[in-house]
Amino acid sequence: MTLNFWQGTNIRLRAVEQEDWKVFQAWNLDSESARSSYFIPFPQSAADLQRMSNNAALERGENEAFRWMIENNEGEAVGTLNTFDTWRRSGTFRYGIAVRREYWGKGYAGEAIRIVLSYYFDELGYQKCTVGIYSFNTQSIRLHEKLGFKLEGRERRMVYTGGKYFDNLIFGITAEEFRALWKNPAADSTRGENEG
Repeated sequence: MTLNFWQGTNIRLRAVEQEDWKVFQAWNLDSESARSSYFIPFPQSAADLQRMSNNAALERGENEAFRWMIENNEGEAVGTLNTFDTWRRSGTFRYGIAVRREYWGKGYAGEAIRIVLSYYFDELGYQKCTVGIYSFNTQSIRLHEKLGFKLEGRERRMVYTGGKYFDNLIFGITAEEFRALWKNPAADSTRGENEG
């Protein structure tokens, strides 16, 4: 039997496909979720979303940055995770993750993050991951603390949304910290079952 690195217990990570523009279009209608992940965007046309999905579908991981779709076992697209700021010289990278509101609390985000961290640490040889989380996003803060991330800093008043300024919290995890907590991250579904 062939094992797929990108298949976890409850989710599978896959590349973006051209037809995913419809998924992104539906997600864009949830402004509060968008606010937590990045910002509330201007409305996007179907043509623009199709262009974005087509471009993402053709990506091959240049500079070791990539966007995955997160699917549950029923084949439903439940979220997306993208790596960026990959810096081979220092062995560091960042990522962003978004899960559709109706799938929050099912453990999909945590499992996707563990798979990607395992890949970057154990397959590509990166040594540290950093993530920025808006201070009002308490669900994401709790998730990253459960995953073993440490609060490393605070950028004050970096985000303006809903008529208020918020801090950007910087969390980080090293390869050694990750391995100490997660021996087999893709298969371990018992820890943090109620995470985002």
